[in-house]
Amino acid sequence: MYDLNSNPQPRRSGWLPKVVVAVALVVALVVGATLGSTVWHNATALANSSAAPGPTPLKLVDSSMLEDQTALAALYDQIAPSVVNISVEAVRDNAQLPQIPGFQLPQDTPNQPQRGEGSGWIFDNDGHIVTNNHVVEGATKVVVNFSNGYWADAEVVATDPQADLAVVKVTPPAGVDWKPLNLAQDDGLKVGHMVLAFGNPFGLENTMTTGIISALGRSFPTGSFGESRYSLPGVIQTDAAINPGNSGGPLVNISGELVGVNFAIESGSGSNSGVGFAIPVAIVKRVVPELIKGSQYKYAYLGLQGSTITPELATALGLETNKLGAYVTSVVPGSPAEKGGVKGGSETVTTPDGAELQKGGDIITAIEDQPVHSMEDLLAYMVTKATPGQNVTLTVLRDGAEQKVSVTLGERPTQPVATGQEQQQGKPGQINARAAIAIAEGAAKDKGLTGDITEKVATPDQADGKDVWVVELSTANQQATVTVDADSGDVISVDVK
Repeated sequence: MYDLNSNPQPRRSGWLPKVVVAVALVVALVVGATLGSTVWHNATALANSSAAPGPTPLKLVDSSMLEDQTALAALYDQIAPSVVNISVEAVRDNAQLPQIPGFQLPQDTPNQPQRGEGSGWIFDNDGHIVTNNHVVEGATKVVVNFSNGYWADAEVVATDPQADLAVVKVTPPAGVDWKPLNLAQDDGLKVGHMVLAFGNPFGLENTMTTGIISALGRSFPTGSFGESRYSLPGVIQTDAAINPGNSGGPLVNISGELVGVNFAIESGSGSNSGVGFAIPVAIVKRVVPELIKGSQYKYAYLGLQGSTITPELATALGLETNKLGAYVTSVVPGSPAEKGGVKGGSETVTTPDGAELQKGGDIITAIEDQPVHSMEDLLAYMVTKATPGQNVTLTVLRDGAEQKVSVTLGERPTQPVATGQEQQQGKPGQINARAAIAIAEGAAKDKGLTGDITEKVATPDQADGKDVWVVELSTANQQATVTVDADSGDVISVDVK
């Protein structure tokens, strides 16, 4: 262990000064001999030719390296005032914390106060700061710490678990250099571009790391309480060092523009292994303005499950080589996809690796004439370009022939839904306890429940022959009992006292 407050002095020994003197004499002799040889050589050259050039000065650092160093220091000075440290007190059930790869979740007793911290950045001139949902989830107290040492209490305006984004608001203290970050263009990044990650890794404030974009277009499972019902598309992969505490901090380009929000790492140890992930600016631009309004971003919804076509999947489905697209495994009954005539698989086949899938579904190759080479392409269009109520044209391959299918997009459900295959298998209780609690919270708040919810209990029961969840919620002054249908997620009754 290192004591950062101490200043230990090295222990001296009798032989050390002698060795140092001896080494110094040897070095001096070698250098002297070299210099003497150089002087003699130069004197001889000058005697033979008065036009002979002098010795070339030794360059230890290339001028371009000095320019790069100066530019990075200037970028730090420009961006650092816009980056904040966020300290949080929260009451969380660890079973409901988001399962972010590489992050070690606290093992405290559930429903006991916990402390944590992350990063954030200044979004606008109205006091709004952006961070990750998982940084402030369940927060009972949020404090924003600025780069100059000042701080301010913050309120959580709104969160979006599906994008892992959140907005908090402060009254900027006098003396804080309030500088909103500029947002980059949606499609300006390329693999190999240099980026800088800012934040507070391990609580070490005002930290900057550098790296490159190592990949683009990754998809990442997200959702309320860590349930992977949907995937976040277009995720940025970088080798800039990102560690616990960097969550919510900005990833910027060399022009000082925000290109992403750091939110996860891939690591077996919980520390940086050169694979970090950031939420792309295209999603930030869509989601954050809605959160600032105090509302939720409305995601467009097709209502299907599918897979990117791989060599193994192509073999199992009997497809021609290199046929790219998103294969529709199943569609949700009553969904926009079903209403529009999208066809899911119906015949069970086994892939070479032993997995079962449904054969005979459509292969989506384009949406609104935008090529779909993978499931990630379809997801990216739905999240960053589509809106609920929009009519889109899907290009699909069905039984070897290309067809056009028109679908009016819906709004993404806020609770799990069962696919046709699951309904055919008669699986009961599609709504689990966590989802039931989330549904109950929304219903209770609509009926007047106010304040921080300090206790949440979900009990399985039956009502009128149906499986239900009876959810009890408690705040400092109120109690609510909400009955939720365990199959459909419908709210049957709400009682707030």
